[in-house]
Amino acid sequence: MPKVTFIQHDGSSQTIEIPVGQSVMEGAVNHNISGIVAECGGACACATCHVHVDPEWIGRLSPAPDFEAAMLDFAIEPDATSRLSCQIKVNDAMDGLTVRVPTSQQ
Repeated sequence: MPKVTFIQHDGSSQTIEIPVGQSVMEGAVNHNISGIVAECGGACACATCHVHVDPEWIGRLSPAPDFEAAMLDFAIEPDATSRLSCQIKVNDAMDGLTVRVPTSQQ
């Protein structure tokens, strides 16, 4: 199973294994990652699973589709590495993915 690391605003981190096919958000919720609330349950209808993808990884992911990019407008302080973790489906190539949980979600 691919491992994904979540880094909190205070620098603490938690690495979890997420099954292929699940979203990064589902893995976070299943492992009680602080700051990943996922109020809409993965329907891309809120921005409570917003993460900043590590710059090393952002180019390895497929670009955010238009509907996700539009929802990111509702996130606090989005940037070029912002994604909704509900829209990142885990595959084997994502082993080692690192994301940061925004300070605003703490």
